[in-house]
Amino acid sequence: MEPGVLIAIAALLIICIDLWMLTSISKSRKSQQAKVGWALVVVLLPVIGWILWGRFGPRGMAETPESPDHSKG
Repeated sequence: MEPGVLIAIAALLIICIDLWMLTSISKSRKSQQAKVGWALVVVLLPVIGWILWGRFGPRGMAETPESPDHSKG
């Protein structure tokens, strides 16, 4: 395969993964400002952004229930 074809395939793969990540970011429970920040990181630093979003983005600390009835046994 020619190098140009490999570069085109890699670029297409990066674009597809970016679109998937942007969809994941937009559906997350993060604030609007956090979503914009994450989107910029993923678009400007594709591979690093993917790793960071996968590690820190979609799942955060689970919020504990605040109802006093919930903790009763």
